[in-house]
Amino acid sequence: MGPRARPALLLLMLLQTAVLQGRLLQSHTLQVILGCEMQEDNSTEGYWKYGYDGQDHLEFCPDTLDWRAAEPRAWPTKLEWERHKIRARQNRAYLERDCPAQLQQLLELGRGVLDQQVPPLVKVTHHVTSSVTTLRCRALNYYPQNITMKWLKDKQPMDAKEFEPKDVLPNGDGTYQGWITLAVPPGEEQRYTCQVEHPGLDQPLIVIWEPSPSGTLVIGVISGIAVFVVILFIGILFIILRKRQGSRGAMGHYVLAERE
Repeated sequence: MGPRARPALLLLMLLQTAVLQGRLLQSHTLQVILGCEMQEDNSTEGYWKYGYDGQDHLEFCPDTLDWRAAEPRAWPTKLEWERHKIRARQNRAYLERDCPAQLQQLLELGRGVLDQQVPPLVKVTHHVTSSVTTLRCRALNYYPQNITMKWLKDKQPMDAKEFEPKDVLPNGDGTYQGWITLAVPPGEEQRYTCQVEHPGLDQPLIVIWEPSPSGTLVIGVISGIAVFVVILFIGILFIILRKRQGSRGAMGHYVLAERE
């Protein structure tokens, strides 16, 4: 029997034991967690666990070649499986040899993807509420996951206690996103910068918040309109004054003509 079929066989045996105990007269949930991990020093660790109705049920212990019962209902299955020492040694061989070998093959197949480094896209945004002004530094679409993000005040690193801890979340395409948030006094935003370090960057990236160009454009347009209105008002006022002065001059000449 191949190593991939062995977990399925044990699962069928567990179901058979449950039937004999009369536990499958109604709906139940049976779960299995089976796999292995490879550490940076190439050491491996395997795990083989079963759950029943959302609770831990059985766990295989490779060192002692027995099963640990997490609840009383698991004892009949535990005693039945531990009668077969050859199967227990096969289980340990699967966790210590077959599973790591399969994992190594998968790592070799994905080596090109796992070794690539995608630098983050970093931006700083500005948020104002009734009580506080905050800056948020966001690093987007980067790989691998390890990244360092911190705030600088007047180009000097700030204490990590002064801003919220870094949050990192996975994206659907295998990349990651992270952010840190800092509360700042209104009007002092330009004193703060965000520094990001990542394997995909040749050197630390420093980003500062910049006011939105659209906001600057709106202010410029409003200022231009205001200046135009003032100039137009002054021009109209100048024309009215010139007309009044012209009318007074004509009236003066008319009075002089009558006296002559």
